[in-house]
Amino acid sequence: MPTSQAISTPDAPGAIGPYSQAIVAGPGSLVFCSGQIALSPVTGQLCGNSAAEQASQVMANLASVLKAAGCGFEHVVRTTIFLTNLADFATVNEVYGRFFSEEHPRPARATVQVAGLPRGALVEIDAIAVKS
Repeated sequence: MPTSQAISTPDAPGAIGPYSQAIVAGPGSLVFCSGQIALSPVTGQLCGNSAAEQASQVMANLASVLKAAGCGFEHVVRTTIFLTNLADFATVNEVYGRFFSEEHPRPARATVQVAGLPRGALVEIDAIAVKS
């Protein structure tokens, strides 16, 4: 039977529903990070008015969850970016790209436009990582 462990850190926003910030599955090698929006881990409020500002907070939140799981962006193999306006793609892509080094393979990715996101967010990103 597969085993899983919930990951939780106060350095990222708490779940706003019945889910975990991340799950480490299997023999401890796969990390499934829930989608992050631009919530402040301190206030729980949405940060930033632009897609670029929100993307920066989203990536910081993901970094905290990955760290709590014992890995970092260099371990990420797959992401999904959800945007409420695909016109923000280039801006969000630029922010996103700052978090991935050319020293490691960049993750596979999908980007989709959605009708809406929780709390009126403009950007949400989830990730899957493989721990070393």
